[in-house]
Formats: sequence, structure tokens, C-alpha cells
Amino acid sequence: MKTVIIILIVIIIAAGVYFFFIKSEEIEPQSALTQTSMNISSSAFEHNSSMPTKYTCDGDDINPDLIFSDIPEEAKSLALIMDDPDAPMGTWVHWTVWNISAQTTEIAQNSIPDDVVEGKQSWGKSGYGGPCPPSGTHRYFFKLYALDTTLDLSSEADKAELVNAMKDHIIAQAELIGLYQRQ
Repeated sequence: MKTVIIILIVIIIAAGVYFFFIKSEEIEPQSALTQTSMNISSSAFEHNSSMPTKYTCDGDDINPDLIFSDIPEEAKSLALIMDDPDAPMGTWVHWTVWNISAQTTEIAQNSIPDDVVEGKQSWGKSGYGGPCPPSGTHRYFFKLYALDTTLDLSSEADKAELVNAMKDHIIAQAELIGLYQRQ
């Protein structure tokens, strides 16, 4: 009986550590001021539909065009996170970009706006890394945040550092989901 109790205690502690230290990095920042009217879209694919191969590791591995609308007037900058929550080892980060001018209405295909910062993605590099799922269909979330400030982060920062820096500065957010399965 003692052994069973010890095993249960170890499992409970391990689960607590996992959710506190590992899963907490995946929780996106929220704000009481968050609006839902801001929008992100792409001419390359519709929300919740397949992304063209061109934007993946099986194609040219370039970012798709992204169109922003209804950005709040009080926004000082925008930040973008692209990640895959379906990755087998936990959420895989494909792209982080911040200090995008609040007047930006589009990121063109295979480009980034001037004077932005691209942070580290899960491959340990800066810049866009397209979908490349090991199996099955994965969801790729393009999350746009309107912030009430610009961020003082170096290009060495990763998603966790970006999320932490955005905390309490998000005034609106929007999301576009693309799907991809390798052939």
C-alpha cells in the first residue's frame, strides 16, 4: 500500500511540474483589454484550410503573404507568432516577429517589413521555417498581437521570452490557421 501511495505522489508531482514549467510556456498572453475585431488573413489560403506546398519545407519554404486589418488606433506595434501545437514533442515554433509598425497592413510573401525583429524558432534560427510535419495533418497558427508598446528584445529571444515581454501589453489579437500534411 505504501508503494502505491508513493507512486501516486510521484505522478502528481511530475504532472504538476510538467504543467507549471513546460505547458505554461505554451499559454498565450491574454489581456482584459483584448479585442476580437482585429483580423489576419492571407490570399494564399483560407482560415482552417490547406496551406500551399510553396510555403512549406516541401516547397520554397517562404512565408505566405499576411494581411492585417482593423488594427486598434492606440497600437504602438504588432507581434506575430506562428506555431504548430500538433507537433509530437510539444508546440513547435515556426516564426516569431515583433516591433512590426502598427501601420503595417500586409507582410508580403517571402519578406518581412523594415525594422522588425525576428526571433528564434524551434530550429534555433531566426526567420521563417515552414510547415514540415512528420506525419498527419498539422495546424499552423499565425497569431497577431496589437501591443501598446514596442519591445526591447534581441533577435536571440525565443517565443517564451516574447510571450513574457508581451504580457500586460496586448490590446487586441487575431488568429489565422493553416493546415498542412506532407504527401
